[in-house]
Amino acid sequence: MQTLTEKDYPPLPAGPLAELRAQVVARGGAMAEPEQGRAPFLLVVTRQLAPLERAVPLTALAGKAKPGIIDRHYAPGDLERFEPLEEAAMPASPLYLLLDVERGEEFCGAIPKDAMAVIAERRRLLLTMEEGISFVTQHPTALAKNKCFSLGGSRCGDRRVPAVWISQGAPKLGWCWEGNPHTWLGMASAAERLGPQA
Repeated sequence: MQTLTEKDYPPLPAGPLAELRAQVVARGGAMAEPEQGRAPFLLVVTRQLAPLERAVPLTALAGKAKPGIIDRHYAPGDLERFEPLEEAAMPASPLYLLLDVERGEEFCGAIPKDAMAVIAERRRLLLTMEEGISFVTQHPTALAKNKCFSLGGSRCGDRRVPAVWISQGAPKLGWCWEGNPHTWLGMASAAERLGPQA
C-alpha cells in the first residue's frame, strides 16, 4: 500500500483495503519470503480504479526512475479489448489479492501457447495485464534483463499475448504472438486470487 501511495495511485477504497490487509496478516506465517522473480502476494488494482494508461507510467525498473511505457503497436482502443480469460474466476472487487506470484522464467524460450497449457495443467493462474503491472509496480526486481514475462491471462480474441519487458531502461507493456517464442520472455502465473470478504 505504501508503494502505491508513493507512486501517486488514486485513492483506494478503505473498506476492501482493510479486509485484504487482514487476510494477508492472517496468512502471513504460511507465506514464503519474496524473491527476485517471485512475490508471496500482490495487491491488484484493476483498471476500474487505475486505467492502464495511468498505471503503466507509474512503473520503473529497480533503482531507476524512468517511467514505464505502452508499446506503440497497441492501436487506439486496443487496451480495452484485452480482458481476462472467460474461464478465469475474477474477484468482483476492483481491488484484490494475488497469491504466490512468479514471473515464470522457466518458460523463457518456450512457445507462449505451450507455456499457457503447462500452467493450466498445474492449476495455476495466468496473470492479466493489471496483475502484471501490479507485479512490476510493487516488486520492480521481478523485471530483469532476459527475465521478462508474458501475461496470458488477458486476451482479445486474436493471437496476441500481452507481455512486459525492458525497453530503453524502462518497463514496456507490449504484446507478442502466441506461437512465437522469445528467449527473454517467460510466462507469469499465480496460485490464487482472493477478493475482500467483508
